[in-house]
Amino acid sequence: MKLQFFGAVRTVTGTMHLLEANGLRILLDCGLYQGPRQESFDRNRTLPFEASTIDAMVLSHAHIDHSGNIPVLVRSGFGGDIYTTAASRDLCAAMLRDSAHIQEEDAAYVSKKRAKQDLPPVEPLYTTEDAERSLNFFVGLGYNRPLKIAPSITLTLYDAGHILGSAVVVLDVDEAGQKRRLVFTGDLGRKGMPILRDPQPVEKANYLIVESTYGDRLHDPIETTDQTLRNVVVETFQRGGKVIVPAFAVGRTQELVYALHRLMVARKLPSLPIFVDSPLALNVTEVFRLHPECFDGETRAFIAGGDGRDPFGFSRLTYVRSAEASKELNFMREPAIIISASGMAEAGRILHHLKNNVEDARNTVLIVGWQAPDTLGRRLVEHQPVVKIFGEEYHVKAQVVTINGFSAHADRAELIDYARKLANPGLKAAYVVHGEEPASLALAEGLADLVEGQVVVPRLGDAYTLLSQED
Repeated sequence: MKLQFFGAVRTVTGTMHLLEANGLRILLDCGLYQGPRQESFDRNRTLPFEASTIDAMVLSHAHIDHSGNIPVLVRSGFGGDIYTTAASRDLCAAMLRDSAHIQEEDAAYVSKKRAKQDLPPVEPLYTTEDAERSLNFFVGLGYNRPLKIAPSITLTLYDAGHILGSAVVVLDVDEAGQKRRLVFTGDLGRKGMPILRDPQPVEKANYLIVESTYGDRLHDPIETTDQTLRNVVVETFQRGGKVIVPAFAVGRTQELVYALHRLMVARKLPSLPIFVDSPLALNVTEVFRLHPECFDGETRAFIAGGDGRDPFGFSRLTYVRSAEASKELNFMREPAIIISASGMAEAGRILHHLKNNVEDARNTVLIVGWQAPDTLGRRLVEHQPVVKIFGEEYHVKAQVVTINGFSAHADRAELIDYARKLANPGLKAAYVVHGEEPASLALAEGLADLVEGQVVVPRLGDAYTLLSQED
């Protein structure tokens, strides 16, 4: 067996790991790399391997940094199955098409500006047609249902508790009579978070690929998150401003809507309109409604609380689908909450809302998720006084507030605790990925006592041979 790492090493985007076993090549995730525009385009368009040589792919979950380059993989010659949960397949049906649509729109917008400078147009990374074709390759699986994807390789998906349909990937490999278990956490969720169940433990791993987004930090207590959200909304309302929230359409938007709903039910918010301005978020929310089997007990109890409660819909909430209705939000003068994608403020309608609101001191830009380096979201978190949006400079006068309590990623203590449960007995090696370098190195140090062999923080392209249990 051999592992090679082609993305999300010493950074968090573009997850892509390759397992070779018994002559088969299995790709773990195929995410979009997000960073400087030209570098991202070049890395995403040119795969680091021949797509036709990949026998199968396993997708841990539907977030674009894990799934977003699947259309390029398929267009480049991949012909195998893409195994994932049924919920992740349904989410990808919406998300990959939306990703393609955004790229087509952004390419058209940039090309129009370039035409004024007599520059050639730019092409989207992939088209809606590419995205739709890739959906033919998905195979939906249930949790805890082992499937032989080859005579000597069994795949089982366990609930990761990160977003709807997210999975911890377990591959049991029998190679020349030697049995080994590889566990890939994907993105690991947190205990006690609303909507979804807690991460499901796995036993007796030999090799572990573990994310480290928050490998050097602890989260604020979940219990304080609603109160902090309330304070931000009330203070902005009193200034007469708007709360502008870049939020991932999958997971984070639904968590925010559910939190605002709870606060509304408890009469802890002023009466103001709330808009989810994202066709993707609307489509994704419909997918959430299709998969109540993924909900935790608290959410099921909330739904059963009477009056046909919908966690993702209430009287003050409006889902905005059309571009015309989205543009009308920019003419609002009264306080409001506008939640829009993308979560790192790199594309989509959120850019227009930031452009129109970031220079008004009455407003608040609320950051509710981790922001990758070189993204507009990170620049806002760093309180840079001037940011570029669509190539033009804007002075940031709005208040920028970060709430980490909504994070769907396990923190340092939760990651170590999860690894401790699967490490007994016989964890031969761990590979720490999906984190900025300081976070990955810190988590590697924290895992050292749990692993019989090495804890490795790979670099891009690094390859490792996995030994048998007896070695």
